[in-house]
Amino acid sequence: MHEVIPQRGGMSRRAVLAAGLTAGAVAALGPAVPAAASGTTARWFAAPVTSVRPRFRWWWPDGLVDPDEIAREIDQIADAGFGGVEIAAVHHSIKDKSALDTAHHGWGSGPWRQGVESALRRAAGRGLTVDITLGPSWPVAVPGLTPDDEAAAKELVHGRAALTGGSTYQGPVPPPVHAPAAGVTRQQLLAVQAARVEPAHSTRKETGLDPASLVDLTATVTDSTLTWTAPEGGDWVLISYWVRGSGQQPESGPHSAPAAYAVDHFSPAGTGAVTAYWQDHLLTPSLRRLLRAAGGSFFEDSVELETDGLNWTPRLPEAFEKHTGRPLLPYLPALVLDNSNQVFAYEAQLTRQIRHDFWETVSGLFNRNHLKALRDWAHTLGMTLRSQPYGLQTDAIASAALLDIPEGESLGFKNLDDYRCLAGGRDMAGRTVLSCEAGAYNGSAYSTTWDRFLRTMGGAYAAGVNQTVVHGFSYATAPGVNWPGFAAFSPYNGTAGYGESWGPRQPTWRHVEDIAGYLGRVHQVLQTGTARADVAVFRQTGYTATGIGASWFTATGVPLGWTHQFLSGPLLDLPSATVSGGRLAPHGPSYKALFVEGDFFHGSTPTLSVDDARKILALAEAGLPVVLFGAFDQALTPGVPDQGGTDRLRELLARLLALPHVRRVTDKASIGDALAGLGVHADVRHATASTLLNAHRVTADTDFYYLCNGKHAETVKPPVAAIDHDVTLRRTRGRGTVPYLLDPWTGEATRLARYTEDGDDITLRVTLQPGQTAVVALGRPGLFGDRHGDSPHAETTDADAVLFTERGLTVRARTAGTWTTRLSRGRTVTARTPAVPAPITPARWELDVEDWYPGPDATRTERVRRSLTLDTLKPWSQIPELTDSAGIGRYRTTVALPADWTALHGAELDLGQVSDTFRVSVNGRRLPAADRLHPVIDLGPCLRPGDNTIEIEVATPLINRLRVEQPAVFGGVARQDHGLVGPVRLVPYAQTTVR
Repeated sequence: MHEVIPQRGGMSRRAVLAAGLTAGAVAALGPAVPAAASGTTARWFAAPVTSVRPRFRWWWPDGLVDPDEIAREIDQIADAGFGGVEIAAVHHSIKDKSALDTAHHGWGSGPWRQGVESALRRAAGRGLTVDITLGPSWPVAVPGLTPDDEAAAKELVHGRAALTGGSTYQGPVPPPVHAPAAGVTRQQLLAVQAARVEPAHSTRKETGLDPASLVDLTATVTDSTLTWTAPEGGDWVLISYWVRGSGQQPESGPHSAPAAYAVDHFSPAGTGAVTAYWQDHLLTPSLRRLLRAAGGSFFEDSVELETDGLNWTPRLPEAFEKHTGRPLLPYLPALVLDNSNQVFAYEAQLTRQIRHDFWETVSGLFNRNHLKALRDWAHTLGMTLRSQPYGLQTDAIASAALLDIPEGESLGFKNLDDYRCLAGGRDMAGRTVLSCEAGAYNGSAYSTTWDRFLRTMGGAYAAGVNQTVVHGFSYATAPGVNWPGFAAFSPYNGTAGYGESWGPRQPTWRHVEDIAGYLGRVHQVLQTGTARADVAVFRQTGYTATGIGASWFTATGVPLGWTHQFLSGPLLDLPSATVSGGRLAPHGPSYKALFVEGDFFHGSTPTLSVDDARKILALAEAGLPVVLFGAFDQALTPGVPDQGGTDRLRELLARLLALPHVRRVTDKASIGDALAGLGVHADVRHATASTLLNAHRVTADTDFYYLCNGKHAETVKPPVAAIDHDVTLRRTRGRGTVPYLLDPWTGEATRLARYTEDGDDITLRVTLQPGQTAVVALGRPGLFGDRHGDSPHAETTDADAVLFTERGLTVRARTAGTWTTRLSRGRTVTARTPAVPAPITPARWELDVEDWYPGPDATRTERVRRSLTLDTLKPWSQIPELTDSAGIGRYRTTVALPADWTALHGAELDLGQVSDTFRVSVNGRRLPAADRLHPVIDLGPCLRPGDNTIEIEVATPLINRLRVEQPAVFGGVARQDHGLVGPVRLVPYAQTTVR
């Protein structure tokens, strides 16, 4: 059977326009607001508000979009349970850019604005919010700007000439070692210097120089020529420094006519060019109104400023001298870059200090003139600023504290500590959301599974992420594209590209509402209340996206239950940086201790600035426990010290180390003992090292613990194993609270029936498969509507499980027997379960398949129906009729249960291996969504004596079909195993109430 299914559908443009903007929609769609802690109920968890639901990065081929289609795609995203979109102009897959007609349909053109307005208008009607990138692609750029303009991105490039002592150089000033980029017509000589080569300071790549020999020759330059005689002795080098536009354009352009060029990210002029372009060219009165109705954030991607030299801004020398009290020019030789490589060096310590001071100055300019200025401007339009504040050697931790919404990414981040850097800035600033660009996998277009996506995000949530921007959803079509439609990054350099193009073009879209519900419930919990972390790790260099973690905590502390975040110096100036009851930021993350170690970015040298040492001393004097790891009695300043600066630093540290609640350790293995000696303990504890990760949030009456069986870095091998061990959770809201298990797949909140209590601690058993997550809430009895009140719970049992049901405390077992349970009030009781049928493995399956093929055009799919009988479950790739198939399969089998099957019986359905998404129905009743990473479903009351029909609907990625339909692009991807592979087992149980 054949049928052709269009990917499009939804309301017409006329209907969208007629809907208009209701007052309710306008009122409801301001910037996202986290769920109020006081609203914690069963409904609150089961149906998370739209503002916390996952979002899509939505790729457009610039302005070559149809408002009708834009409205339809908003409907598709809303119907699937997502909370918003980010409009991004990305079309790396299209080689012939002329087909996009940038002159009439470029970024910022009339058609682009019409598309944006259509998106906002439809989003307002559907309760979604719309984010918009600040410019076409990345980095931020402005159409019509030229590389020579004041506001354009700048670079400092160098020239060089070698001399021997006593020789004379006469001629033009050495030109730059790299020619300017296309479009750059001017360059300005900043300075000319000479220095003696010092081989003792040289490295494999850097030419060592003697700083005492440096001579400034700038004033001797006449008509661009120079005459200079080197002093006798040694070798010398002449160095010229030129400032010019970098000529960088946004990725995969052109996107506009006239072309856009990247702006100076460190000057008011560069940021002013961005905001002026929006004000003068884009923000029509109607767009302003729509932004206030359905606008979310302006967005800026990671800061990928590309240059053959050194990123620069004209006021940098002035800013450096203001920040350090020293002129910049004598330090330039240690700073210039050639294709990202250092060129010259002074003595190693001085070189490190110079580079620290330089990038600290640049960081201040970036944060002040770019991020803060854009954020304040966004607020005037009722918008927020979301940004990935990394890519340069700047303090991303401090940047995260400035932003409304800092964002990381699963592709560029090396491990979980990269997220913890941004989380520290967010939480110290009292903000709520840490976003993640999620699911961009190299070479994985149309082969990405939601299984992989969930494993990626599991650990990220434990590290502080609580908003997901899925990478991504592509606009339906563009000129010259093939089935299944336009994809921003596929093909990419002729092969399968980054990430995925989700949407109705994907078979798994049929089940994506289950994924959206899961992610939304996780976000709901993790955006509620206040984040807590055990320890603040002080970082002298606030980079992120580096993979560099904390010496003991990352490797040893986290496997024992510890949580940590990173702070940098500027965060200690925030209003939250106070101490009460021995806690730093007591109304925020409430760190129990501050940990200080050597700077990993500079050979683990124990460094602290005098200002930071003074702040840490004040915190310690206020009662904060502090642990220093390394030779901090001999610490150095990270930057070039002022006169007497090193002595002042060491005097402050001597005072710090003399305090009774400060410890200095030199052995990494002693860090845990030092914390214990200070009375500092983790909120989550387990007896042995485990792959269990956790995040803790606190409301006025509830502790929420997010648990994940994950790993520090997704690329680490081997994969994690299943865990099954006791875990102790600290109740910060006092005794009298009880534990609930919140299932983010079904939305159910279940009172846990087995645990022990010891003061403020609750110990329970945690069993998780690799990548699987769980959410535990510690709150008052009845919080989620349970009716068990102050009923006793089980502390131990020899049954398979004990749970609260409508009948009360109940034991469950897979065999007949008598089971002993010790209750919380000291009483021991027994209960007996009847005989239980043996596990059943279905012998035969009927499989009906919708096999997806290219339709008559790029946006339509032909679905061929196939029916098979299977005696053995196999992946489709091993079934001859389905070897290269992709689509949706419906598996049906019949299971016979005995006539004495009663209400005391039930069964779990274990699907074994299944890929990718699935849904289960029993006897015509569709069951709630099931855990994708642990596909075991409690069928409970759905079963009956006699025959029972079980149906499992499975959806696959498209890759196996695309391998044969487009072999030039996808043929290099291995055929994948999808479908229901099993083994599938029905495992009966019996249960009885404890009395």
